[in-house]
Amino acid sequence: MKIGVSAFAWTTRLNDRHLGLLGEIRGHGIEAFEVPMFDPAELDAGRIGRAIERSGLECTVCAILPAGVNPISADAAARAKAVEHLKRCVKTAAELGARAMGGPVYAPIGYLPGRRRNDDEWKWAVECFQRLGDALDENDMHLNIEPVNRAETFFLNTAEETVAFCEAVGNERMGILMDTFHANIEEKNQAAAVRMSGKRLRHVHASENDRGLLGTGHVDFQGIVKALKEIGYEGCLMIEGFGYAKDEEHSLGALWGDVNVSPEMIAFEGAAYLRGLIGPGA
Repeated sequence: MKIGVSAFAWTTRLNDRHLGLLGEIRGHGIEAFEVPMFDPAELDAGRIGRAIERSGLECTVCAILPAGVNPISADAAARAKAVEHLKRCVKTAAELGARAMGGPVYAPIGYLPGRRRNDDEWKWAVECFQRLGDALDENDMHLNIEPVNRAETFFLNTAEETVAFCEAVGNERMGILMDTFHANIEEKNQAAAVRMSGKRLRHVHASENDRGLLGTGHVDFQGIVKALKEIGYEGCLMIEGFGYAKDEEHSLGALWGDVNVSPEMIAFEGAAYLRGLIGPGA
């Protein structure tokens, strides 16, 4: 298992100051860095990718659909637009140097029509992701689908649902991204969800129940890491917490982060915590 950290600890939009931290991040024994992607056109992929490569960090991407991009829209033209958007995301992720992209890319976050998912929406989503197969192959990209909690989506909330979705799409480049913040809400037992996911589990967001310092809340990280070892997981444990910095623009931590917990604490103390759970060789 590799330990990584998401840029979300600092910001949703990377700038030169953040890129200047990459060497320090690597110096703390962190092996991977995750880039947020909302609109791929807003990312200077070449510059960011080169900075990450120089630091010796592996790059991964977390994609979030912007408003107006919806693979499960009842409008066929809107669904076609979503496919093209996701193809651009895959291409941009490759330009960043990533070989793995993940996120809740089946529907916009906050799209809640006030009912259960229906069969048409399932079919439309499956068709959308089947149409991404060539783009994934051409860019040597793996796509990891993230179930999120019921306050943010109605489409995929649990690992079991997401395994079924990946199996329906039928592309081995597709797997699950499990976020422990969301799993803490939706799974009866997070370690059991890891075991059930098995080979389809390709990426993990390690996030405390309040998005704060790992190990200070009630997420069962010890049980989760034990289960990851049992299934032979060799992917990233990507720290996804939100630190607070008064002058940080575009910070998620500015909204709800503990004012006593900095982005660097989220990253460096979180990495030390996970290393202690994984054990020798981490």
